[in-house]
Amino acid sequence: MKQIFMRRIFIRLVFILVACRTARATEPKVIELWPEGVPNLNTNLSGEKIVDNRIISVQKPSLLVFAPDPTNATGTAVIFCSGGGYVRISVPSDGGSLTRQMTAEGLTVFMLKYRLSDYGHPAPLQDVLRAMRLVRSRAAEFGIQSNRLGVMGASAGGHLAACAATLWDSPDGKTGADLDAVSARPDFAVLIYPVITMADSFVHKGSRDALLGKSPKPEVLTELSVEKHVRKDSPPMFLAATMADKTVPVENSLHFYQALRDAGVPAEMHVYAQGSHGNSQDPQYGPTAEWPKHLEEWLRFNGWLNKTD
Repeated sequence: MKQIFMRRIFIRLVFILVACRTARATEPKVIELWPEGVPNLNTNLSGEKIVDNRIISVQKPSLLVFAPDPTNATGTAVIFCSGGGYVRISVPSDGGSLTRQMTAEGLTVFMLKYRLSDYGHPAPLQDVLRAMRLVRSRAAEFGIQSNRLGVMGASAGGHLAACAATLWDSPDGKTGADLDAVSARPDFAVLIYPVITMADSFVHKGSRDALLGKSPKPEVLTELSVEKHVRKDSPPMFLAATMADKTVPVENSLHFYQALRDAGVPAEMHVYAQGSHGNSQDPQYGPTAEWPKHLEEWLRFNGWLNKTD
């Protein structure tokens, strides 16, 4: 009996060791954005903290890589910018449900951990454009195509994604590094209940204060009101928002869509009657919860879910 008991213990230990090794093997890869040193590093900050499952005081911007099954990979990737009012961001270790959906569809997802209100503008813009340049320059390493790299963001992360889709060649987004020579223009953009404008009336004041301070100069307000910077060569875009959003007024999306239309930029927008800010996938909101399905259809129609050789 003792031998049987010990054999069972040994088998259990083997299973535990195998499970641990498998877990380590599947952990997402972390890539530093600024291995040469973070621009204008704020050495007075106490360091990154996790509060209510969100990161604050980001000091070391990075990318968390979630790759699809190689047999299902499409060669398309997206830089994902979580929201949080430029004060905090959520970068779940498992990527979250939306990331799992996208990797299941064959996309490689790079979750961006970007600098926040401790730095303010232009640090977040530098981080998202560095992420675009870094991933594009190493496309072969990641098993993606350099001309199939998009950007996606929600809420304030939607503002950062929209900045990438309109200000990709802005001098404020460059630091003098060699990678500045690589194009940071996204091939497509996905904006979910995004912050867009920094002007009064429909501004999300918390995001503006965190990014630009309490008394920003008029020219900076204009620069970061991205509806003013749409151009004809901006990438195709997908937008989703709700009329019931009490945090970021739907006019942010409406005005941005109008700017896209005026510039002749291909765009698809879904505006729903119901759905709270940041919780639009809850089935209780009915059709609103279907926007990821429509996003998949849009990606597929445009060829980004087709496999490449």
